[in-house]
Amino acid sequence: METLDVNEHRFASVISDINKELQTKGYLSEDEAVGSSMAVEMTCPVPKAKVQLRQLMSEMRAQNYDVIIFATYRTACKLRFLQKQTHLHQIDIWNMIEAVRENGLHVLEPGAELEADRLEHVLTTAFSQLNKRVPLTQAVPVDRCVALTTNWLMSAYDRESTGHIRAFAVKVALAHLSSGKLVDKLRYMFTLISDTTGHLIRAKFDEYLRDLLMLPAAVYEGTSFRYTEEASRTFFDTKPVTVNDFLSVMTAIPGRQCLMWLPALNRMAHVENVVHPVQCEACRRSSIAGFRYKCRRCCNYNLCQDCFWRGRVSGNHSNDHDMKEHTSFRSGSKQIGRSIKKSLDCVPSSKSHGDSQLPHFPDKPQKTLDMSFIVPPTPASVLLNGPKDHSSTHSLEIASLPQSPQTRGLRKRAVSGGTESSHIDDEHRLIARYAARLAADENKAVSTPRVAG
Repeated sequence: METLDVNEHRFASVISDINKELQTKGYLSEDEAVGSSMAVEMTCPVPKAKVQLRQLMSEMRAQNYDVIIFATYRTACKLRFLQKQTHLHQIDIWNMIEAVRENGLHVLEPGAELEADRLEHVLTTAFSQLNKRVPLTQAVPVDRCVALTTNWLMSAYDRESTGHIRAFAVKVALAHLSSGKLVDKLRYMFTLISDTTGHLIRAKFDEYLRDLLMLPAAVYEGTSFRYTEEASRTFFDTKPVTVNDFLSVMTAIPGRQCLMWLPALNRMAHVENVVHPVQCEACRRSSIAGFRYKCRRCCNYNLCQDCFWRGRVSGNHSNDHDMKEHTSFRSGSKQIGRSIKKSLDCVPSSKSHGDSQLPHFPDKPQKTLDMSFIVPPTPASVLLNGPKDHSSTHSLEIASLPQSPQTRGLRKRAVSGGTESSHIDDEHRLIARYAARLAADENKAVSTPRVAG
C-alpha cells in the first residue's frame, strides 16, 4: 500500500510539472492547468504529512551530503540540516525542558506512549515561547514547524505506523536536536537514566543509546552508526557510574564509534559563523568559513571543510596525512605567545586538556529546597493598619495544652518573652501609625485645591 501511495504521488507531481510546462509554452490556459492539477490531487490518497516529510527528505538529498566521505561529518550535516528546517536549533535546551515539563511529560514513565496530538502540544508550547523571546522579524511559523517536526519524529520512532511515540524517545530527540551545550544535554539525560543515589541504571542507558542512535538511522546513516548490545556494554566498567563518569565518556574525542557524530554535530553549530582569513589550498578560496583543517606534515597547508570532507587535495598533500581540526583562528603573534608560554611552563599539568575543559559536578544528586517553611511577605494593609496582637491568642493556645513537662517549658518561655514581644509590637504600632499619618497628609495635600494669589 505504501508503494502504491508513493507511485500515485509521483504521478501527481509529474502531471503537475507537465501542466506547468504546457502553460509556459501557451498550449494550456491557467484555469485548465489548475483544474487538471486539482483533479490529480483528489485522486491521490497520500496524506499531507507524508508529502511534507517526503519533500523535506528530497531537499536534504538536494544538498548533496552523500558525497562526504566521512560518515561522522555526513551524519552531522544531515541532522544539522533538519535542525534548521524545523527551527529546533533556535530553541535552547532549558526552554525545551520547560516545554516538556509544562505538558506533564516529566511525570510519565519511560515506556509511556504519546499520541501525535500530545506531541504537537509539546512542540506548540516550545515554538510559541520562542516567538515570545525573539523579535517579530525573527518569528518562526509555528504551525509549519510543529507539523514538520512531528512528522519527522513519528517517522523516525514509529516505524510500525502505530500512531504513538514513546515519551522517553521524545525527550531524547528534542533534547539533542535543540541548541545549547552538549554537557547540559547529557546532564539532563543522566537525570532520566539514573537512580536516586546518582548512579547510572544500565538498562535505562541501553534504552537511551538505542533511542539516540535512531537519529542517524532517520537520515539513512543507520549502517554507519547502529546500536548493538556488545557496544553498549563497552561504554562503562562494572563500578557505579556517576554523572562525571558519564560525561567524560560521552564527550570524549574521539569517543565510541557509534557516537562520533554527536560531538561533531554540536561543534558544527558553534563554528558556522567562524571565518579564518586563510586560503584553502584545494579550492583556492581566500577565506575559510566553518571548520579549518591544517596538515601536520605539510607546511602551512590548510583545507576548508568542503574540500576536506570530500577528499579534495592539491600538490604533494595526500588524504593519508594527519590533519588537525581548528574551530577558531589565531594570528601569528598569538601563536608565538602561546608557544613561549608552553616553553616556560616547566611543570606539566596533571589533567589533560579535555578534562580541564569538562566541569566537575557533585556525584550525588543535591536535595531540593523545602519551600514550605518560608514566611510570606507582610501585606501592606497589615503595615498600615498595624499588626494584630496575637500574644493573647498564643497564650490561650498554650494554656489549653495538657499538663506535661514540655507544656510547662512553653508556658515559661511565653511569660518571659511577653515583655520583649510587647516592646516589638509597640515599635511596629508606632511605625505603622507614622506611615499612615504620612499617607493621610499626602492625600490631604493632593485633594486640597490651590487658591489663586
